[in-house]
Amino acid sequence: MASEVLPGKLLNEGKTKKIFELPNNRVYIQSKDRITAHNAQMVNELQGKAVISTKTTSLLFDYLTKLGLPNHFIKLETDSAFIAQRCDMIPIEWVTRRVATGSFLKRNPGVNEGYRFSPPKLEYFYKDDAAGDPQWSREQIIETKMNCGGRVINGDDVNMMSRITVAVFEVLEKAWASLDCSLIDMKIEFGVSAATGEIVLADIIDSDSWRLWPSGDRRLMKDKQVYRELKEVTEEALQVVKKNFEWIMEKIKLFNSKPSAQVIVLMGSPSDAEYCEKIKRCCDDIGIACETRVTSAHKGTEETMRILAQYEGCSVPIIFIAVAGRSNGLGPVLSGNTPFPVINCPPVKADWGAQDIWSSLRMPSGMGCSTVLSPEAAALCAAQMIALTDHVVWGTLRVRQLNTWLKLKEADRKMRKAQQDKSS
Repeated sequence: MASEVLPGKLLNEGKTKKIFELPNNRVYIQSKDRITAHNAQMVNELQGKAVISTKTTSLLFDYLTKLGLPNHFIKLETDSAFIAQRCDMIPIEWVTRRVATGSFLKRNPGVNEGYRFSPPKLEYFYKDDAAGDPQWSREQIIETKMNCGGRVINGDDVNMMSRITVAVFEVLEKAWASLDCSLIDMKIEFGVSAATGEIVLADIIDSDSWRLWPSGDRRLMKDKQVYRELKEVTEEALQVVKKNFEWIMEKIKLFNSKPSAQVIVLMGSPSDAEYCEKIKRCCDDIGIACETRVTSAHKGTEETMRILAQYEGCSVPIIFIAVAGRSNGLGPVLSGNTPFPVINCPPVKADWGAQDIWSSLRMPSGMGCSTVLSPEAAALCAAQMIALTDHVVWGTLRVRQLNTWLKLKEADRKMRKAQQDKSS
């Protein structure tokens, strides 16, 4: 795969990659066929690792982008290089742990391997090979007042990066769990974008970044820990490590699974089409297949049952959203005749609004349908049901919640700054 761009001057060279300058605040990140461990006390050439690492990173950032999580990745450029936003890196490794193992056990004697952290455990390490990447506290990061790309890292920034770190871990943990593989821990890094001054997820995420235990069994681990624990580095042992990394790369290709469920919006009247379109747009934004149909349980009961049977015969689970005002018979009829979830979402009008809502709330016995008054909320309710078994939808919802929190945090920061500027 030939490059379409010409890399500029070398900006930085690390143990496993080179970073070259490109126009328009972009960089060309070239991986090396090198594997290291224990702060470069172990170093070996591993032919083919650059290609595996680059593809793994590209697949992961593509997946995170699909979920709506901002990051520095732009595109895969060659088999061993990708293009990204130029960032001034923040010299902190953000580590999330679900299971106690590795260095955590050495730093916390008395904790047994396998102890599970709920919520995930977050730790910070200052990047300094000579000092062995010492663990830092949140307070140390804030008090250092490190200037990265003209941005002085403060408490708000640390809170933001901490929140993103845990969210990244959780969405990838769900994705790996869908493949019967446990994400035990992982590290990520952030940088300040040269173009916007914003903090974004950056650097490389590959098999150097985590521990992975298929079926939750440490003996089956596929990550770089296999290399770290080698008593003797032989060509045969390196090939085992390489095969493990290839296994990881191939598995990540399965993260973007097809939607596992579908939402069917049934409206009692075509006059409710605009209302139902709001539900469909929200489903589309989340990545859930959604269809809208018109049928009346009162005026065309037989046709309603035929439509119901049509979708029950599909190969994927279905969630029905019933949009019917006045006397809502649609939701109860559906709920009484299918084991699939039914959500009432009556298009409430000013006249008779309370009575229309009551007809959706007051169900006959044996009815399990819920009632949601907002079309967007009805779509989200359906999405949360689907997220029980669909890691992509779960990840999308998790990132949406994260982005909402980040927007609120940024709005609060701007308000505080405006008040400070006004009083000074």
